[in-house]
Parts: sequence; structure tokens; C-alpha cells
Amino acid sequence: MRTPSDSTTGSRPPRTGGPGGRDSRGPGGGHGRPKSDRRVYHRRKVCRFCTDSNMKMSYKDVDTLRYFVTERGKIIPRRITGNCALHQRALTVEIKRARNIALLPFMVTES
Repeated sequence: MRTPSDSTTGSRPPRTGGPGGRDSRGPGGGHGRPKSDRRVYHRRKVCRFCTDSNMKMSYKDVDTLRYFVTERGKIIPRRITGNCALHQRALTVEIKRARNIALLPFMVTES
């Protein structure tokens, strides 16, 4: 019968740095370059609609909407485009409107 102390320690020994473990990757993290050579600079993504007040969002403006849709017809997420949550929701509505009246495809078929 197990006691409560047995369940916390478990029956396996603690993991150590073996092949494929965290400790075996070295200082660079296993990505082929040392830690000092890594790039730390990240460009801040900003919402295109917040920065440019002249840029209007409309289902009729297909060229603007195509920038936010992949080649296969999927809406690109805001973590990639950099849109704010408010404009991403509005953009999604406009893309869906354009799809419904066949200005944008729902999906692209492979030919």
C-alpha cells in the first residue's frame, strides 16, 4: 500500500541530463549558435488601422483585405499581422462579408 509520501516522490528516479534532455543542449539551447550570438531585437508590431487614420476598412476594398488573408483563404491571426483586438474583430467581419458576396474566396482549391 502506498503512503502519501510515496506519491510525491514517485517510483522513478529524478531526471538527469542524458541524451535529448535539457542539460545536454549546451549554452546555445541546441539551435546551433551560442547564446551571445542570438538576436534579441524584436520589432513591435503595430495595428495598421490605428496608425493610419486614412485607411478605412470596407468589404468592398478587396486589395486591403487580401493583405490579411493567406493564399489559401484563411484569415491571418493578429499575433502575426499586429492588429489590435478591436480592428482584428472588425476586419474579420469585413472579410466574411466580402466572402459572402463572392469578392473573396472561402478557400482556394488545389489545381
